[in-house]
Amino acid sequence: MTRAMHTPALLLLNDSPRLPLIAALAVRFAATVTQWERRRRSRVNLSRLDDRLLKDVGLTRFEADREARRQFWLG
Repeated sequence: MTRAMHTPALLLLNDSPRLPLIAALAVRFAATVTQWERRRRSRVNLSRLDDRLLKDVGLTRFEADREARRQFWLG
């Protein structure tokens, strides 16, 4: 299992004024991939919730299924 930094930490690192361009690009890329993975995992977990839990979070089955089918790169 790999260790992942949270996106805010990556973005804070990216704002460092002394970061070389290639490092800044690498940090931005890592932040984007981290965000995509978080979305993918959230949507997979959402698709696994039963109707009782969906009601608790205020979603219908239709809304949950629609969100779960969205691609990870779509916000």
